[in-house]
Amino acid sequence: MPLQNRVRPDGEIVSSPARGILMGNRGGKLHDPETRTLVRTQSSRQWITCVLQFKARQRQVMGKGYTELFFMDEVTALAAGHRPCFECRRKDALLFRSAWQSSKTLTAPPSAPDMDRELSAERRMNGGAKITWTGRAGTLPDGAMVRIDDNILAIRDRKFLPWTASGYRAGIPLDLNLDVEVLTPPTIARILHAGYQPIWHPSIRDAGD
Repeated sequence: MPLQNRVRPDGEIVSSPARGILMGNRGGKLHDPETRTLVRTQSSRQWITCVLQFKARQRQVMGKGYTELFFMDEVTALAAGHRPCFECRRKDALLFRSAWQSSKTLTAPPSAPDMDRELSAERRMNGGAKITWTGRAGTLPDGAMVRIDDNILAIRDRKFLPWTASGYRAGIPLDLNLDVEVLTPPTIARILHAGYQPIWHPSIRDAGD
């Protein structure tokens, strides 16, 4: 039975046998190390995404330390409200911060705690429900994720790409005038508009054709 450590675009943490291309955490321990089961969904506002390998470090998943979470790709992680890690993904984190500063016309780069505080307010309501918003499909950037009925789709090259735990399915032409429920937090959508390029799952090569 797979561990409950896979993050969906809607922020839910589920069990899945599919492998993702990024890991991350939500600021600390979310699990009981004895049973290796989830007991909470976040430990702090610091929701980050990391590479799978860094400086030959090795960890027991859901051991005594923080809870390792896994993502199909960065587009998925951004939709859930995670940002790049400043240690293992420093180059990406600096690009993300620069796009944040540009998108909000700030006079100085934001600090990590400042970004975490703002993203936290855009991720979940007090009761834990995912915060979504309505956007016109044709105005959303590549890398934004939306939900239509029970389907989660990513936007790329004027297409909707159906999301699954193991990759993207073949694209569907985008209805530019369709109002959709957007999963990607508004601030991250603006960062994507400002030019930040997220890491896509390799399945994109076939799904985008």
